[in-house]
Amino acid sequence: MLHQFEFRTYQRKFKRPLQTSHRIWDIREGIILRLVDENNQIGWGEIAPLSWFGSESFEQALDFCQQLSGNISSEMIFAISAELPACQFGFESALSEQNSPPPAPPCQGGEKSENLTYLSQKGDKMPNQYSGLLPAGETALQALQVLWLEGYRTFKWKIGVAAIEEELKIFQQLIEAIHNLCDREKAFLRLDANGGLSYWQAKTWLEACDEVNATPDFSADIEFLEQPLPVTQFQEMVELNAIYATPIALDESAANLDRIQECYSQGWRGIFVIKPAIAGSPSQLRKFCQTHNIDAVFSSVFETEIGRQAALNLAKQLSLNKRALGFGTDCWFDDNNSILDFRF
Repeated sequence: MLHQFEFRTYQRKFKRPLQTSHRIWDIREGIILRLVDENNQIGWGEIAPLSWFGSESFEQALDFCQQLSGNISSEMIFAISAELPACQFGFESALSEQNSPPPAPPCQGGEKSENLTYLSQKGDKMPNQYSGLLPAGETALQALQVLWLEGYRTFKWKIGVAAIEEELKIFQQLIEAIHNLCDREKAFLRLDANGGLSYWQAKTWLEACDEVNATPDFSADIEFLEQPLPVTQFQEMVELNAIYATPIALDESAANLDRIQECYSQGWRGIFVIKPAIAGSPSQLRKFCQTHNIDAVFSSVFETEIGRQAALNLAKQLSLNKRALGFGTDCWFDDNNSILDFRF
């Protein structure tokens, strides 16, 4: 089937820059897609690349879209190269969206009928199902209070950004703060190093995590240490995962479906953090996860509501555990409570 294809680029500025061991990130760029089939069914998709994480760059994705003549067939969509995983996700999501009820009715807004607008209308949210992202450094302590009041009970904190001695002190403060907030309920903390630790630092963090998890009086559990070492040190992470009680989760090492399959073939049976928007083909990812029954935690790449909804739909199909989904990122943008208006 042939589909009419249009796209628009966007930029969203973070309220405050997101600091990781990779870089400081202040603007999220992406591409919104609209497909219209022969029956005038509309499907929306989003390309949200993260080149420093393992996907194609924004420029490569934009070049791919610009090369299309305004039409694309279903066969072409399923044949998009694995070197363009964010494009695979965006186009396949838009294709599947055509067969589903739209997330919200189109709004003409005084425009001609064919000039449709995607309206993002957020439904009731249950923060306890999501992991709230804390900023790096001491500001995490203030952000924790806010997210706790919003209902979050799982939190993710970026480490490997400052000196380890400084971060370990803040870590202890975070644990105590969570413990003081808890009232006969459990809360979880995830540490995300983005591959920024040395082997010695990873061991130090895992020892600190094991100590917290072995303390019976604490209401805070360290759920896992995410990607402590660079992608090139896969075997070292396998070794550490076998030594310490606190699990290691692969993130950058599992950035796309090819990497996930490679880690699995090399024997990894621990936690995979999967970012659907850059993982590649949703249909192929679905098949792999259902076939191999992996322990997956699905996570955001700060996509808009269009990509977020497609990613959440996939995550809810494939989440076989009770782990919180890594989509507690609303507080990082100012435009979440407004309608995202992409006019075509």
